[in-house]
Amino acid sequence: MPNDNISRIIRWYKGRCSFEIRKIYSNFEWQSRFHDHIIRNYAEFERIQNYITNNPLNWKEDNFYVHATPKSKDP
Repeated sequence: MPNDNISRIIRWYKGRCSFEIRKIYSNFEWQSRFHDHIIRNYAEFERIQNYITNNPLNWKEDNFYVHATPKSKDP
């Protein structure tokens, strides 16, 4: 993929991930919107890193959080 642009690489990655994840979580969906941001300094990097690390602790209070359950492996 060295000649592909970043959009094509991301599309391939998300497609492949979706395929594999749906084997376990059949209702898996990507977040419909996301925010791109250029990290310009170390302080910004740390703030974003902390957000990513701590965000799952707040999921249950999020109105849009839906707990995914794995598919049963029983026939």
